[in-house]
Amino acid sequence: MKFTRFSKYTGEPADSIDLEELVKKLGDFFLQSGFESQFYGMDEFDPERSMDALREAVLRALQEGDLFDENSLTEEMRQALQRSDAMNNEEIRDLIDKLIERMSQEGFLNPQQPPQITPPNQATARGSVGQPMDRNQSQVRFEITDKTIDFLGFKTLQDLLGSLGGSSFGRHDTRDLSTGIESGGVSRPYEFGDTLNLDVSETLFNAVRRDGAKVPVEIQYKDLMVHQCEYKSSCATVVLLDCSHSMILYGEDRFTPAKRVAMALSHLIRTQYPGDTLNLVLFHDSAEEVPLSELARVQVGPFYTNTREGLRIAQRILLRQRKDMRQIVMITDGKPSALTLEDGRIYKNAFGLDPFVVGETLEEVNKCKRAGIMINTFMLASDYSLVNFVQKITQMCKGKAYFTTPYNLGQYLLMDYMSRKTKTIH
Repeated sequence: MKFTRFSKYTGEPADSIDLEELVKKLGDFFLQSGFESQFYGMDEFDPERSMDALREAVLRALQEGDLFDENSLTEEMRQALQRSDAMNNEEIRDLIDKLIERMSQEGFLNPQQPPQITPPNQATARGSVGQPMDRNQSQVRFEITDKTIDFLGFKTLQDLLGSLGGSSFGRHDTRDLSTGIESGGVSRPYEFGDTLNLDVSETLFNAVRRDGAKVPVEIQYKDLMVHQCEYKSSCATVVLLDCSHSMILYGEDRFTPAKRVAMALSHLIRTQYPGDTLNLVLFHDSAEEVPLSELARVQVGPFYTNTREGLRIAQRILLRQRKDMRQIVMITDGKPSALTLEDGRIYKNAFGLDPFVVGETLEEVNKCKRAGIMINTFMLASDYSLVNFVQKITQMCKGKAYFTTPYNLGQYLLMDYMSRKTKTIH
């Protein structure tokens, strides 16, 4: 007689890993590599942008993080995973390839095959199983998708808010009252243009008080009473992000944490403050506005710091916005060292604080003040001359200055933004 023996199905090791946790651990790798430079126009296939680099990053994440279920790996695979030559193990390579395939299927990655160049009158070289040879395989690139960017922004925001403790969400509160949905004050007579959030009992009482208790109750226009709620102000923000070369020098990556914070701020505004707007301006030798969707893909640019040009572009963006509050959030680690002249040439001086550059930059700050634009500066350096410069900006625009590090930049920035919920607009 034929027998069939059933055992517990444990599944593939790759299926037991939480992809979101894996993507979170790969966050720094995704934000630093795998993308074409926005400034140098590099099209070559750099090894750091290849699928091989991604495999190495996945291997490090598996070795450093507790991503597996207790019984998902055999003891042999656990030991192989911890060895320095783990990538030479066929089972480990197969596991990593399956994880990359899962990330691609779930929409976190978009593998890109480079174009095949076929010599004239020759067939494309093929391997023994009909696949492109290793030379082409090593050139396969990948792009992270918008889903990954949004996910990393959400996770960064979640981590930052967790470190801040209990934080209340909502729009920016003021002491003014308006008509809306949430009741926050005594009722008042309805005026044309108000949200028709009727206080039914007060409206009926006005009609009864005028005509007495009779049926039907005749309600007139002057009887209408509406609830008042706290006025919710709106804010237009431009993140002015320094991407000069100093942001990755001196043994510290300051640019990736700044990008993470900007992504978290974007997610916060989109989900919790729908009336607010957020724009991104990068400044280096010159400056340009960059779509928020491209934030994770930008890289550090040229060497100098053209703060004035960044302020000019930020002003133009904010002056188009009809908001109660308009502010610039400037994240930088360097002194202004460049100016765009009237004829389009770039004036550069990296030695000390050039009086000409500083004077022109402060004049642009003064224009922001006259336009009612507040500048909050997050300085990732503490040089005495820079402290002096930032203090002048703060005094002129009545903003705030935070001398912080890449490690607590996000906490300071989010606390500053969310504290404006108690700001009064007059």
